[in-house]
Amino acid sequence: MNTEEKRSVGVEVLERMLHEGFATGNTDIVDELCSPHLVEHQFGLAGSGAEAIAKVKRGIADVHRGMPDLRFTVEDWAESGDIAWVRAEGTATNTGPFFGPPTGKAVHFTVIDIARVQGGLIVEHWGVPDRFAILLRMGRLPIPASESH
Repeated sequence: MNTEEKRSVGVEVLERMLHEGFATGNTDIVDELCSPHLVEHQFGLAGSGAEAIAKVKRGIADVHRGMPDLRFTVEDWAESGDIAWVRAEGTATNTGPFFGPPTGKAVHFTVIDIARVQGGLIVEHWGVPDRFAILLRMGRLPIPASESH
């Protein structure tokens, strides 16, 4: 998508959730940007209504606790009707507990968020953070050795 084009309300809502929620640890943003009837599909956060809202807030708090300097750059975005997509790159340092004790290592990962946004609120969401990259970069998983043939 052309970055010169004006972003849709849906894309702006997703950007705010990344920048004002996950990057800052502000869980109140969930009440502002998500429908109370939210249907969440992301692995580990799936649910609906109050259960989904609570899980997303817990997710924001957990991510911020583990990577308090987390910053996102939205690289690509698209929209079709009431569905918005963003691909963002996250960078942080693992200075707090996240999948184990802090490692102090730099983390870089991609996240793809897709949301149905109606009336300025996320009513349905699918999120795909590259947890594999996070675990590798934090040293939780060994980096596969290159195979030579």
